[in-house]
Amino acid sequence: MEVEDTGETRTSWSTAAEDRHILCDHAGKRKQDPAPAPVIRITEDEEEDEDGEIMSDHMKDSEEPSNKRVKPVVKSNSLTGLITPTKTPALKRIGQSISRSISFRTEARPLPPAPLRARTKASSFPRRRNSQCWSDTVESHDLTAKEIKRQEVIYELTQGERQLIDDLSLVKKVYYEPMLKLDIMTESELGQIFGTLDSLIPLHQDLLSRLERLRGSEKTVGEVGPTLMNWFPCLEAYVTYCCNQVGAKALLDQKKQEKRVEHFLRLCQESSFSRKLDLWNFLDLPRSRLVKYPLLLKEIQKCTPPDHPDEDTLPDALELIQSIVGEVNKKTGEAECQFYRRGLSYLDESQRLPEIQLSRFLYCHGELKNNKGQRLHVFLFELALVLSRPGEDKDGGQVFNVYRQPLPNALINLEEIPDGEAAGGGTFRGAFTGNDKVRNCFRVSSRGRSKVNPYSLQANDSFSKQQWITCLRQAIVQSRDRTAQTSQSQLSLHTDPALYHIAELSLSSDTDMEDHTGR
Repeated sequence: MEVEDTGETRTSWSTAAEDRHILCDHAGKRKQDPAPAPVIRITEDEEEDEDGEIMSDHMKDSEEPSNKRVKPVVKSNSLTGLITPTKTPALKRIGQSISRSISFRTEARPLPPAPLRARTKASSFPRRRNSQCWSDTVESHDLTAKEIKRQEVIYELTQGERQLIDDLSLVKKVYYEPMLKLDIMTESELGQIFGTLDSLIPLHQDLLSRLERLRGSEKTVGEVGPTLMNWFPCLEAYVTYCCNQVGAKALLDQKKQEKRVEHFLRLCQESSFSRKLDLWNFLDLPRSRLVKYPLLLKEIQKCTPPDHPDEDTLPDALELIQSIVGEVNKKTGEAECQFYRRGLSYLDESQRLPEIQLSRFLYCHGELKNNKGQRLHVFLFELALVLSRPGEDKDGGQVFNVYRQPLPNALINLEEIPDGEAAGGGTFRGAFTGNDKVRNCFRVSSRGRSKVNPYSLQANDSFSKQQWITCLRQAIVQSRDRTAQTSQSQLSLHTDPALYHIAELSLSSDTDMEDHTGR
């Protein structure tokens, strides 16, 4: 920069090639030859002194190389803090001139390139499934739209088997084996959590190989019904696996409280191979696959022409798989009922109703609040309603302490409480939500000679309330029918002919009773 004293202080910024020679050192940083005229540099924390130079002449700006790096100057009220202190009056005026012109000079400058964002780790993104369709695997075909849809469903069935095999193999390799080697869990604990998962892999590999053999040279499948009919009986192995899942889930939740287990499972879930799924999502995949077979078969049947060979075998295959799924659900329900029956802790022997021990399944169970706002875990067994409070035993396992007296389903009176009922008195006492109105509540009480007080319960939302009411009504009706049938069968066991007429009496009609006694 040159300073001319011609009676008027004028700042000139010269960047012509003949006045200044720009050089680069080995690091790529520009150097310049020493110039005889004094040069004023604007520095920023003493870094990159010569990367950005301010020009006062816009015409000189246009002569700048297009690839020259320019460092923007932050707008401020004064640049005296940036310029080296000096007592020369001319230099002071230069600083003032720069301050006055800084506003429009920075507007003409290009902005610096945005800083590059750090690349996110690949492990933070879930690995996506291959969404390829059957149509993507063939170059050309002359099939009808209905037959194309049929081939697509069969291809989906095949791909689903392949993906399930990959997932189950991954669970064994990434979860089971490392936790065993690292002693994160004992072999017994892993056996309870994973159950018979290992035996399901060859089972599905068998179906996959059968389906692949059905594909012809044109990659189409003709008759698939007989293959499925022969393979579906293998799914009875799911009874053992699904029945074990109830206890497996409880043990896994318990082990997650340990720091080493929680840390290992969290690292696995954050990895790319897990697709953001946790261990239980993988362990539940076989059950999800089982209930999907009837849906796939219905789709195949819907797309099968009337004159197709599968038209005769697919209905039988569908009936077979539905019966297998029903049997698995039944056995799983019985195992779940038995598991929670064992987890009940009775505070008094009078709470041990025979209806609880005779129950074979659960209608539903979950969290409800009582009229004091306390959270309860409520079980609706086949023959009894049990209110409990969750707790832990000495080993850290979950138990359910029975709260109040259980109610036999046959003696339950159900009352649905409309939303908006005043909560200032009665059985609620304003404790449900702290609001003036209550919502999603119902009341159960015992009929007959029982002295059990009514239980007012609140669900989390309207959907949950409706589910509870539906299950309770179903349980009450079926329990009363069961009780009536049991009473009738007991009366039919009497051998005295003189007592046969008692079973024919209508207890609600005194006239009929008088007619029988007068004969």
